Amino acid sequence: MPLNKYIAHCGVCSRRKAVDYIKEGKVTVNDQQVLEPAFKVTDKDQVKVANKRITIQKNLVYILLNKPKGYITTTDDPEGRQTVMELIADATDERVFPVGRLDRNTSGLLLLTNDGELAQKLAHPKHNIKKIYQVELDKPLTKADFDKIINGVTLEDGLALVDALGYVDPKDKKQVGIEIHSGKNRIVRRIFEHLEYKVEKLDRVMYAGLTKKNVNRGRWRMLSDKEIILLKHFK
Repeated sequence: MPLNKYIAHCGVCSRRKAVDYIKEGKVTVNDQQVLEPAFKVTDKDQVKVANKRITIQKNLVYILLNKPKGYITTTDDPEGRQTVMELIADATDERVFPVGRLDRNTSGLLLLTNDGELAQKLAHPKHNIKKIYQVELDKPLTKADFDKIINGVTLEDGLALVDALGYVDPKDKKQVGIEIHSGKNRIVRRIFEHLEYKVEKLDRVMYAGLTKKNVNRGRWRMLSDKEIILLKHFK
């Protein structure tokens, strides 16, 4: 099995992230540094990431978290800030990691798992994974700017397209719902900032067909078998 795929199967991260770890020199096989992601390994090899021995995960875990603001989406923060891992500390003994990320000031649905293959699939742009956010702006979104967003906004890293846009409440045009499949960093905030709006609140309410219905802020639940099957067959 290729080394990056093996690392993903161990529940450390996605295959794409594993490539980064390997190229950064953080991975050894039988105490020898390996820099080639396609390097072949078996379960008889001793593989370490950041000097920690890893093994293939047998028990796959899928956790849906309703993330509050103020938490970093990472497994470890060198600055000692609060991370989402603290919120699921009592959920499982397995080593899980976040799929994608929500920035510190964004709340809402976050998936955590030790299924590296699924994480890779959900992260890949070709699958066009849909996300829906509820946005609260500092001022009403005008019809002119609404139309600009629908037609696509050109940012510093290219054209940002949305799949759908609407007012949550026609009487309060500061509240907006936006559906998007782009995985670019801070894409929703940057769209509105480009048009000179400040995002006061940003909450992800749907991801890859999953919703956070009945999950209070800061709480989590395990995915149902039906949800797991749907994710694995997501196209």
